Amino acid sequence: MSKMYSTANLTDKELKEQGNRFFNLHKYEDAASCYTKAIIKNPTTATYFTNRALCHLKLKRWESTCQDCRRALDMEPCLVKGHFFLGLSLLELELFDEAVKHLQRAVDLAKEQKLNYGDDMTSVLRQARKRRFQLREEQRIAQDIELQTYLNQLIAEDAEKNLASLSEPEGEPIGKEGSADADLIRRKEEIEEKKETCIAQLNDLFAKVDDRRRKRDVPDYLCGKISFEILQEPVITPSGITYERKDIEEHLQRVGHFDPVTRVRLTQDQLIPNLAMKEVVDSFLQENEWALDY
Repeated sequence: MSKMYSTANLTDKELKEQGNRFFNLHKYEDAASCYTKAIIKNPTTATYFTNRALCHLKLKRWESTCQDCRRALDMEPCLVKGHFFLGLSLLELELFDEAVKHLQRAVDLAKEQKLNYGDDMTSVLRQARKRRFQLREEQRIAQDIELQTYLNQLIAEDAEKNLASLSEPEGEPIGKEGSADADLIRRKEEIEEKKETCIAQLNDLFAKVDDRRRKRDVPDYLCGKISFEILQEPVITPSGITYERKDIEEHLQRVGHFDPVTRVRLTQDQLIPNLAMKEVVDSFLQENEWALDY
């Protein structure tokens, strides 16, 4: 009773601070309770909902996390933590498309608002994309196997139908009895040979598709000269060398004002967006979604 009385007279901000203290002590249930009381006193503060959502995350209550994040985002659509926590919970629920959407939004908003979250958000975004791609890849493989099995069955059924038709009377005798038997055997062999050839060609085609999947690679010219990762925001120097913007800017700030390849003097204002390369990269990524996780 004393505990209930002590919190009854606290303001929503005081309850939030008490919730923060509980959270730092890893007492997530108590922290969530404090945030709930703060919400009751002031249901129009979005951060109270994201604070409670983080408690739900820690307690692995994915649906509750989603609910609190959506309520927060209804109030503040550009709340970075709202999108990030929602993306995390959706990832756990294996709702990958929506998870990627909200995690990408969190990354974009963090950049716009110049918030420093390190590589945490981009790392989770890559993980979500990878898991989404793996799921789609498993579905594609299952569809390929089903299609391959179906086509093999059609080839076999067609061969059986053709073999059955050979025993049916054709209206005209086929010469002498011996030659007729030999001709029948030859035609049966041709049908069997055609069946085996078609099945072998079909299976070889599917094997090549599967092999290409395993040997996927990103061409070197689509990768940055410093990080060797696929270009996202390519810029070109007066020397004609293309770099990833963040990599070359970091080089200029930390190492020196020169082109790392040609060693020619270079300043940040000389970097020009390489729109042609950006178009090539975007086209490649559209046709090769797996490369997003390269």
